Amino acid sequence: MADATAGSFSAAAPQERLTTADGKPLKDALNAAQARARRKALFLVLPLFAFVLLTFVAPIAQMLHRSVHNPGFTTHTNISTGVQTPIMVELRSWFDNNPRGTEPDEAAYEALVADLVLLRELKAPGVVGTRINYERAGSRAMFTKAARRAAKLEAPFIEAMLDLDEDWADPEMWAAMRDASSAYTLNFYLAAVDLTRDVDGSVTQVNENRQVYVTLFQRTLFLSLLITGLCFILAYPIAHLLATLPLRYSNLLMIFVLLPFWTSLLVRTTSWMVLLQSQGVVNDAMVGAGILADENRIQMMYNQTGTIVAMVHILLPFMVLPLYSVMRPINPSYVRAARSLGATSWTAFRRIYFPQTVPGIGAGALLVFILAVGYYITPALVGGADGQLISNLIAFHMQKSLNWSLAAALASILLGGILILYWLYDRLVGIDNLKLG
Repeated sequence: MADATAGSFSAAAPQERLTTADGKPLKDALNAAQARARRKALFLVLPLFAFVLLTFVAPIAQMLHRSVHNPGFTTHTNISTGVQTPIMVELRSWFDNNPRGTEPDEAAYEALVADLVLLRELKAPGVVGTRINYERAGSRAMFTKAARRAAKLEAPFIEAMLDLDEDWADPEMWAAMRDASSAYTLNFYLAAVDLTRDVDGSVTQVNENRQVYVTLFQRTLFLSLLITGLCFILAYPIAHLLATLPLRYSNLLMIFVLLPFWTSLLVRTTSWMVLLQSQGVVNDAMVGAGILADENRIQMMYNQTGTIVAMVHILLPFMVLPLYSVMRPINPSYVRAARSLGATSWTAFRRIYFPQTVPGIGAGALLVFILAVGYYITPALVGGADGQLISNLIAFHMQKSLNWSLAAALASILLGGILILYWLYDRLVGIDNLKLG
């Protein structure tokens, strides 16, 4: 009997594999379906990925590259043809063969004259002079003047060049040309923090009357934090009111919160200029009410006061909306339960209500702070000299001085500071608690 049972188990057919209706193995069919779903998801995300890559990642990468790369002393590009020609080759060769600190000799000046002749032919002395002018003011005129007469200069070249301009013997000029002989340099980052290189290459601070960037960074950080704090103080009760009112009333008030978005930024800024100037509406009202004498009008324009007032008004909705989005879902029964258990109104708010609004506070604070750091239109119009931020100087170098490398270095430092603050927020509060609605 046992032998018969064993024989029956041994003769049993092996378990059949599961297949689809067309005979394909079920496991292979599921894998193929998952692969198709992944490809469809990729194709759907691809346009957004390309958009972010072209409009966000690529410009930031180009900015970072520009902050350390300036070929104005090494390469000339013909605008009409796009052909690039190496320039200042002879002088760069002399720099490569002589260490820093070597006093320029006759061979160095001869190489300089030969390169100036080529610059004259390429019509590029102004480009090279502009590059050196970033390091040493007044250099552009020296290069254009020397290039016009370089073809007529004869040995000894030291005397010939010094007859044109005695500043050609300045060690700072030769140090600047040596630093510019490499297209890649960190000197723009040094300049962005009020540092420079000596003739011997050591890093030192610039003259006191030229130390502006660190002060502007400090002012930008201080004003951005102050504006963020003021927006929080003003936005918290507004958002609480919107969240606790009946829906028909809160929707009506929300229109007033969103109304600034329907008005041009330039219109809002110029409106504050009309209100805050010495002969403006605010001062006239205080004088008319007898609060101020006519000769004691308050100066609220072209200083930090004007910048703070205008920017708080502009950025306030960016704090209200995240706060409202987290306050609205909070169940009011939580606070009532705490009150019924003996907690005071302040204790119930501090221990029950406020902790639930922290995600909205973090989101609003980050939004307002990042926007405040990068604002330049409003400070430019109402800030004056005392209310300017680092963004205004970045715009100046991009549009006026055309020192794009220094502007890129300033912007890169600003970006790095924001990323550090973002990292600190993640460590202290947690980015997972960040909610925008």
